[in-house]
Amino acid sequence: MSIASGAVFAQGEHADDERPADDDAATDSDDTAAAVRIAHFSPDAPNVDVLVDGEQVLADVSYGTISPYLELEPGTYTVAIAAADDPETVAFEGEVDVGEGLYTVAAIGELGAETFRPEVLVDADPLPEDAADESAFVRVAHFSPDAPAVDVYADDAPLVEDVSFGDVSDYLAVPAGEYALSIRPAGEETEVASFDVSLESETVYTGYAIGYLEPPEGVTDRDFTVELAVDGPEEDQPPADAPGDGNGESEPADGGEADDQKGAAEEQKRAANDTKQTAGATTDDC
Repeated sequence: MSIASGAVFAQGEHADDERPADDDAATDSDDTAAAVRIAHFSPDAPNVDVLVDGEQVLADVSYGTISPYLELEPGTYTVAIAAADDPETVAFEGEVDVGEGLYTVAAIGELGAETFRPEVLVDADPLPEDAADESAFVRVAHFSPDAPAVDVYADDAPLVEDVSFGDVSDYLAVPAGEYALSIRPAGEETEVASFDVSLESETVYTGYAIGYLEPPEGVTDRDFTVELAVDGPEEDQPPADAPGDGNGESEPADGGEADDQKGAAEEQKRAANDTKQTAGATTDDC
């Protein structure tokens, strides 16, 4: 994946931005700016380019990738998602409204089933007002196209229940610490997947359930998993790169300095390892 900064999206005070930091810049949903990241969670879609108002802002985004937050002014934008290096093959084009704050635009569904669409999530807002000190905050997004509605348990206690494909739960406050998560079909006791996660205090997370519970024949690297991403400004809480095909290597979208972009991406990936949990435990047929 590579990033192009320009008139529409501008890189802010993030790890991959080489410009001097501006103390007055908006990095945490202040009075003037929004921050948006893109996530590619469509398991049958190819690598994609993302265009905003006709300008390419992300290039060669692979399945499982979560981009850094990119700053822009609040407003209405025309967002297009096209096959990488093939602007004529457009999977989606439509208007997206963003206000002040933090957002994730997730590409979900399947191209083959004609369910591909962007899902816009507001990040880190609202949070529970009655949370105890040192709490962590977590929500669950069900973006696995072939999984049924699910219940999510933490250490055998229900965390969220009856979450269907495309649904995103509210944020919950939980004590910081280590948890064993289990995924079960809604209302059933049978566990279809389990994962270990670590939640830090005063940190906000989204757990994205992605991939195929039962991959189509011949499909690899698209198994059901849960990606735990930190929601918030990158200088404090770097967003996670998810697995799948990984970020790979690509030319910068503006045709600029590939080595600098690659080095920045590697630095960000190392930082993300402290905040991302890659779930890769057992998965059984539902």
